[in-house]
Formats: sequence, C-alpha cells, structure tokens
Amino acid sequence: MTIRRLRTLVAVAETRTFSAAAEVVHVTHAAVSQQMQALEADLGVTLFDRSTRTPQLTPVAHQIVAKARVLVADYDNLVPSVLNDSGLRGTITLGVLRTTLTGLTPQAMAVLRSKYPDVGLHIRPGLTTTLLAEIERGNLDAAITSKPYQLPPGVVFRPLAREPMQLIAAVEEPGDDAITLLKTRPFIRFDRTAVVGALIDNWILSQGIKVNETMELDSPEAITSMVRANLGVSIVPEAAVPPPDVVPVKRLSIGVDAPYRTLGFVHRENQLKRQALDELFGVLLSVIQAVSDTRDRTST
Repeated sequence: MTIRRLRTLVAVAETRTFSAAAEVVHVTHAAVSQQMQALEADLGVTLFDRSTRTPQLTPVAHQIVAKARVLVADYDNLVPSVLNDSGLRGTITLGVLRTTLTGLTPQAMAVLRSKYPDVGLHIRPGLTTTLLAEIERGNLDAAITSKPYQLPPGVVFRPLAREPMQLIAAVEEPGDDAITLLKTRPFIRFDRTAVVGALIDNWILSQGIKVNETMELDSPEAITSMVRANLGVSIVPEAAVPPPDVVPVKRLSIGVDAPYRTLGFVHRENQLKRQALDELFGVLLSVIQAVSDTRDRTST
C-alpha cells in the first residue's frame, strides 16, 4: 500500500470515475485501474462493485476513503509541519461568478499571491449551478457562488457577503424613482437560469410589476453597457467589491424589501487542500471587509 495509491483512491471517490480521477492524478485510465487492483490486493478487500458500467465504491471502500483522506493530508503536511512552514504551495482551481471577475477575484488573488507566492490560482468563470456541478465532480477545488437553493451532498457553503439588488439606469434618465423607471422603461433582464436572475424575477412577480422586457443577458458587464447606452434599465447586485473603474450609471434603491444575493465560498467538505482553502476564504473576507470599512468612513 502506497500514498500514491491512496491518493488515487481518494481521487476516484471524489470524481466518481476512473477517467476523471486519471486527470486529477495525472496518469492514464489504465494506470488508475491497475493501481486500484493493486490496492485491493494489498488490503485484501474489494473496493469496487464492478457489476455496473461505472465501478462503484463498496461500503467498506467508503470507510477506507475517509481514513485515506486523513493519511494523505498528514503525509502532505509532514515536512511543512516539522519545518514550521505553512505548506501552502501548488495550485487551487477556483470557480468564480462573472460578477466578481473585475472586483473581488483579482483583489483577492493579489493578496493571496503576496502572502503565499508558491500558491497559484487557476480561475474558471461560470454560473452558480455549473460551478456547483464542477465542485461535485471534483473538477474544481472551490468556487465563489451565490447561495443556492440546495447544496449537493458533501459540499459546504461559507457566506462571504450580502449584496442587495439595485436598479441601474442611464445617467441621462430624468427620473430617480426606481419603481417608476422599472414600470415605464425597457427592462434588461438578468439571465433567469442564474440564481440572481431567479431572485430578481421572483421579486418582480411578488411586487406585481409588469416590465417591458427587451433583453435577457448573463453578463453583468453587457447589462451595464446596455444601460449606459440608455437602452433600458436593469436590476443587478450591488457588488461587495466593485471594480476599480465603475461604469457611470445611476444606481437606485428598489426599497427596503429589496432581495439580496448571498455571496459565498463553496468546496467539498473533505477537501485535501483544506488549509489552503481556509487561507483563501480568509483573504476573500479581508478584501470584502476592507471595502466595507472604506464605505463606512466615506459615508460618515
């Protein structure tokens, strides 16, 4: 029995297929199969039910995987713990919402790199539902998402910030009443397949407001550009960390009962990179808090 074989077993458990596990541990599909057969011989137990098209872990294998995660994590931390080193190195594959690509994500990446130069971040943008599916498959280590209605089994959601919805309109719009503008101007809708889009749509329906929809877009940058060109109004989240170059549009409150998006950090509960992910979560929180503190100072 070797750490390499245990690491491969954990990869199979997390990705659910030999092919996907092969990509994670950087070997061929055949090599994964050979390692698992050798591990079964070493342990003297059957780890996979091969009667199905895709081999499934046996009940005893699930118990072994839980122990293997601990052993692999302890092995990876062996030298760093003796040398009093953080041991934070390698690459984190992070999924992010497109709404964070110009504000929170780059600022957090800069802070993380300055603290831990040996840690790299590989960024993949997407919608919440897509990112959660990739977390569940083991293709992402973690992601910044909206709080979903339901989490996949074994995945945790750690809140980062609440982002209230606001109406945006062109600067030259004469009115400042958000509800009036929403009822009378063309409406550029946030993609309803996204969590944010569904939140906005449900709020509009709950208010009994009839909108004149002209577009439905999944890019916040595209929505803001359309609004800036005075092609309509839209409802979008107020970013916890805005980009450095904010597009000049009117940003109006839609009332005290405005819906909000809970932004959070998601990852599998039994993540081998947990220490690095905890550090990244702390960096994200610190960036958000710094922006909040600045807002508080400028508003007083």
